[in-house]
This record gives sequence, structure tokens and C-alpha cells, in this order.
Amino acid sequence: MNYLPQEIIRKKRDKQPLKPDEIRFFARGIASGDISDSQIAAFAMAVYFNGLSMEDRTILTLAMRDSGDVLSWNRLKESGPIVDKHSTGGVGDVVSLILGPLLAACGANVPMISGRGLGHTGGTLDKLESIPGYNAFPDNELFGKTVKEAGVAIIGQTKNLAPADKRFYATRDITATVESIDLITASILSKKLAAGLDALVMDVKVGQGAFMQTYEASKELAQSITDVATAAGTPTTALLTDMNQCLASSAGNAVEVHEALMFLKNDVRNPRLGTVVFSLGTEVLQMAGLASNNEEALAKLEDALVSGKATIAFGRMVNNLGGPVDLVEKPENYLPEASIIRPVFSDTPGIASKINTRGLGLLVVRLGGGRIQVNDAIDHSVGLSKIASLGSHVDRAVPLAVVHANSETDFEMAEAAVRKFIRVEESFSRDVVEVYERITPQPRG
Repeated sequence: MNYLPQEIIRKKRDKQPLKPDEIRFFARGIASGDISDSQIAAFAMAVYFNGLSMEDRTILTLAMRDSGDVLSWNRLKESGPIVDKHSTGGVGDVVSLILGPLLAACGANVPMISGRGLGHTGGTLDKLESIPGYNAFPDNELFGKTVKEAGVAIIGQTKNLAPADKRFYATRDITATVESIDLITASILSKKLAAGLDALVMDVKVGQGAFMQTYEASKELAQSITDVATAAGTPTTALLTDMNQCLASSAGNAVEVHEALMFLKNDVRNPRLGTVVFSLGTEVLQMAGLASNNEEALAKLEDALVSGKATIAFGRMVNNLGGPVDLVEKPENYLPEASIIRPVFSDTPGIASKINTRGLGLLVVRLGGGRIQVNDAIDHSVGLSKIASLGSHVDRAVPLAVVHANSETDFEMAEAAVRKFIRVEESFSRDVVEVYERITPQPRG
């Protein structure tokens, strides 16, 4: 049945209920081009102000999912469940590069659809593209082959995967409607559910370095995603995790890939990063039936790490998708390095007591490690490493951070910024939290 787009917009503007078929019609029209950019913008603004019911969120999500390919993994399900993890984005958030291979080594299949950096937050695809030859946009055949052989494949959203979301998001990005929890939910889940998952865990960031501005907004988004995904047939839980400081010890692209490899090889394990990785991992393994309790899940993840199985999975994924066969063994031969790698020290010794996480993320962008305009090229070599954590001691021997830059001017800019964004005081007494809360679907009805 055909509807008039302007009548659907009018009904939503006037807070009238929409029919399920009206929502599906609008989503199909976004993908096909039958709905104009101005109509998308008007609908997005109407939703922004008036919201959607949970049922309507679910219908919109599934309609956007069904606007393109919906992957089927029937042949793979015999070897293990199909699972994934998604983050709302942060600074130094290298979890996907570690957790994906860990879950694969525990018997899961992980077809992970990831994105690029947005604002001050880093993007998993940008990190992976610091690996020479890595194909982040394979066709479905290579995608499936990689998941089958490596257990994990981390790629970008192809043109046939939830195409309605691509166009919808592009319009929201320029019409001040990105922050709508209804539309964020549909955007995230339309892509994730198109991957044909058996279980999903969400990592929703909290704090001044997070995408959502308040704890309440982060919790509302987490609840929305778990409710909608579960209603759509994919068991989902979420963790609210801290983003009041960088998650890893590094922020950038190649520097984060290097840290992920050090973690996977069990050479250097940032405790804060490890807590978030293992907390998310235990959620997935239990939802997918690969562990019966937290203790069993943690033991499986630890074995996957120390046995080297996760490292093997990562190496196979990289090689299958066009990267070097020996990246894991010799990352220094392939990952780009900045011409200037120099520490920044505090003027006075003390304790790192407050970190402007968003500021550090934007600093990476200013160094060239992110985009100011959508088509900007990225310098994968720049960033920060050995970033001080809250409560850690710094002095003339222990730096606030190490800057990776490609000019003296950039280094001097970054040096001043690091000193500004990491406050040093004589003492620090606050508790540092990694995981605040676990969110599960609310009963329906």
C-alpha cells in the first residue's frame, strides 16, 4: 500500500499514532529514494520532539534492517553461535579488536560490523585500516569465508547492509537530530540485526568522554537498545562503562592496534581495559550458551588469551582480509610510526586527578588521527600512548602521555594540550569504576 509521506510526517508531528505499515513504507522510501531529504529531515525532527513507542522503535528498526541484505549463517551455526558486541564510542576504546578474537577462540562466530570515528571518538575501522592491505569492505562471500576460517571478521557497513540507515543518518547528522534515542536505537540495531546474530552485548559509555551527555541518557539508551533488540528476536544485554578517562593506555589508530596486539599476546594488559573486555565477554558467552556462569565464562576467556588461540584468530582475520600474514609477530614492520615520538612530563610531580577525555580525543583529531570533514584523509601514525590513568603517579620520569606527531608544531600543540587536559594534584581519593551497571530487557506487557 502507498501512503503520502507528508501525511506520515504530519501524524508524527501532531503526536498521532502511526500504523506499522506507515513506518515500513517510510523506511523503504528512504532506501529507495522515494522519500526526499527534506521529508527525512522533517520526520527525524518530529520523532526527536515527540518520540516513538517501544513497539514503533522495533518496527522502524526491523524495517531499516530489511531495507537491504540480511545475512544468514545457517552453515556456521553448527560450529558455534553468531554473536557480536557494539560500543557507543569513546577514547582509547580498543575493545572490539580484543574481544572479537577472544570470543572466536571460545567457540563463537563473530561477524562484527563496525564504524569510523565520530567527533572525538575513535573508529574501529580507522584503526584496522592502519594495517597495510586490510580490506574493511569485503563482499559477502569474503566476509563469510573469513568468519568461517578465523571465527571473527571486523568490517564496515557495506552498501547493501541497512541502506536506509546510511541515508537516514546522513540527514540526521546535518539537521541536529543525531541525539534522538529512538533514532540512535534504530540506527545501531538495523545494522547489527542485519548481521543475523544469536546474541548481542552493548557497551554504553558514561562520563564526560562519552557520546551521551548524562548518566541518565546513557542508561535510557542502553535500556532502549536491549528492549528493542530482544523484542526483535536477538537476546541483548548492556553494560554502562566509564569514559571519564581513556579506556586503553593509547588513543589513535596504529597505536591502539599495537596495544591490542600486546594485550592479545598477553605481553601488556591494561587492567582497566581488561575489566571491560572480560565483563562484556562474560555477558556474550552466557547469552550464547557457551558458559553457564560468570566463573566459567571468565575461565574460558582467560584460556583463550594465555593459550594464544585469540591471537591466532586475529592473525587469520587480518590475513584473510588482505593484511600481512605475520602482523602479529612483527607489528613494527607494518604499523605506521610518527616521525616524532616524545613524552610529555608534568611540571610538578603528583597524582593524575582529573582527565578531560573528550579533549584528548579531539587532540588526536587535531594531530590528524581523525576527521574534521567527512572526506578528510587520516594519518594513522599519530596519537597518544602511555596515557596516565586516574590515580596514577606522574613525575619527571613517568610521563603524562607520549605524543606521536609528524611535525614539531604539532608536537608543541599536543604537549600544551596534554598538560592542560590531565590535571595533576597532590592526592586523589575517589574510587575509579570501570563498569557501573548491567542493563537487561524490561518485561513487555
